[in-house]
Amino acid sequence: MKFFAMTLATLSMLASSLAHAAPNKARDDVRSVAPALEKYRQDTLFGDLWKRPGLSARDRSIITLSALITRNQTAEMAAYLDLALDSGVKPSELSEIITHLAFYAGWGNAMTAVAVAKDVFATRKIAADQLSPPSPQLLALNEAAEADRAKRVGELFGAVFPGVTQYTTDVLFRDLWLRPGLAPRDRSLVTISSLIASAQVAQLNGHIPIGMNNGLTQAEIAEALTHLTFYVGWPNVFSAMPVAKDVFEKRAR
Repeated sequence: MKFFAMTLATLSMLASSLAHAAPNKARDDVRSVAPALEKYRQDTLFGDLWKRPGLSARDRSIITLSALITRNQTAEMAAYLDLALDSGVKPSELSEIITHLAFYAGWGNAMTAVAVAKDVFATRKIAADQLSPPSPQLLALNEAAEADRAKRVGELFGAVFPGVTQYTTDVLFRDLWLRPGLAPRDRSLVTISSLIASAQVAQLNGHIPIGMNNGLTQAEIAEALTHLTFYVGWPNVFSAMPVAKDVFEKRAR
C-alpha cells in the first residue's frame, strides 16, 4: 500500500510537470485559439494518459519523442526532451534514439531533431562524454536469428534490390541494432512507435515479434498504442491495431 501511494504521488508530480512543460505564453496561445484543446491537454493528456500505470514515464517519453521525430513535429520537442531527461532517459539514449530514427524515419527528420536537442543539451550542459561513442563495442549478434532473417529477405528481394538488401543486413541488423547505447527493448519501442507514427503498419508484422523477443510484453505494446492515439491520431492507431492483434494471436498459438 505504501509503494502504491508513492507511485501515485510520483505520477501526480509527473502530471504537474507535464502540465507546465510548455511556456505560459504557449498555453495562452492555445487558449486564445482552441480553449477546448487546452482543456483536453490539461485534463485528459496530462491529467490521465501520462498517469496510466501500464508504462513508465520513461517509456512514455521514448514513445512520444519517437512519434514527434518521425513526424518532424518540433513545436513541443524541446519540452518533451526535457521531460525525457527528467524521467530517466539518459543523454546517450536520446542520442541513440535520434540516430536510430535516421534509418526508420529518414535522415532529414533526425537532423531536425539534432537541431532541437542541441539547444536542450547546451542548456543542461550535457557534454560529448555523456553521449554514446561513434564506434562502440557492439552487442553479441544472434547469428541463427539474423541468418534466418537475411535468408528470407534475400530470397524475396535480393535479386531485384541488392543494395537495399545489403544495407539492411550490414548497417541495420549487424550494426545499428547492436549498438549498446540503447537497450534492444527500447530500440523496439522506438521502432514500433515510429512505424505507427508514419502509418507503416505492415512492418509491424516483423517488428512486434522482435520487440517481444527483446522483452516488450503484449500489455506494454497495447499501452504504447493507447499512448500514441494522442500523438499520432486515432486513424493511425486504428490501422495498426488489427496488425498488432493478429501478431499477438499468432504468437499465442
